[in-house]
Amino acid sequence: MFAVYAGSINPDNPLDGLVIGERPEPEVPDGWTTVTVKAASINHHDVWSLRGVGLREESLPMILGCDAAGLDEDGNEVIVHAVISDPSWRDDETLDPRRSLLSERYQGTFAERVAVPRRNVVPKPEGLSMAEAACLPTAWLTAYRMLFTQSGLRPGDAVLVQGAGGGVATAAIALGRAAGFRVFATSRDADKRERALDLGAHEALESGARLPQKVDAVIETVGAATWSHSVKSMRPGGTIVIAGATSGDAPKAAELTRIFFQQMRVHGSTMGTRDELARLAEFLDVTGVRPVIEAEIPMEDAAEGLQKVIDGDLFGKIVLTR
Repeated sequence: MFAVYAGSINPDNPLDGLVIGERPEPEVPDGWTTVTVKAASINHHDVWSLRGVGLREESLPMILGCDAAGLDEDGNEVIVHAVISDPSWRDDETLDPRRSLLSERYQGTFAERVAVPRRNVVPKPEGLSMAEAACLPTAWLTAYRMLFTQSGLRPGDAVLVQGAGGGVATAAIALGRAAGFRVFATSRDADKRERALDLGAHEALESGARLPQKVDAVIETVGAATWSHSVKSMRPGGTIVIAGATSGDAPKAAELTRIFFQQMRVHGSTMGTRDELARLAEFLDVTGVRPVIEAEIPMEDAAEGLQKVIDGDLFGKIVLTR
């Protein structure tokens, strides 16, 4: 079958290891099923895999891709949940110490078909296109869990979203506005600030700028470059929810004194559960919120899409279609 996969690893030039060609049909263990992929979105995870982060040489060749929407074996439209937990695990799958994502230990979604556990298939609402649904399982699910499971936010509360333009940040702005939060967003780029306003942010400011008010929570995926600003922007007792550190994970000032004295909380968050993915899809169906898609391109042109992610000059998701 057609597939886009990592044939080798190159930390400096990740696309050197990308192969677009043929791979064997997926193996389907007991309790698993296959999904015919109609759309798959690109994540930074795919670039990191090509660099060898989270993907070992002995696992190659590995089909890339965590996110997909398509048709199950009965022709139903479905969304693929990317977190694969141990078969014996019965709790929140993101807490399973043996969990993995598609394209780490198991072949990914950038292919004609992908095999997943039956429990990892979620019905797609009719109101979502395949491309829109394919944006949900990583970035949008991460934002959903950060906002609605980890932050403690209630309608009317204020939230700061750092780094407007990234996949999680974009999702957090749209979801937060739809949920009735007062949303502040930051970016170094004037165009991305303008687009954050179009997406629903009440105000969009330059990175590091003083906010008009203290916020109840911060959605933090940037890391070292914005950490001090995140802490200083929160009210006493507020919560920073962190799900990434694209600028590094060692800030010059950890702000520990401010954190303990003002009784702030720092809450780590990773991906989300199958049930949260199903609720996210229904939330979008009910509210009319839709993922921002930078471009839809044929899966055969995956290298072009991955280069856009590497360059970082985008707002929203790149979706590969079949």
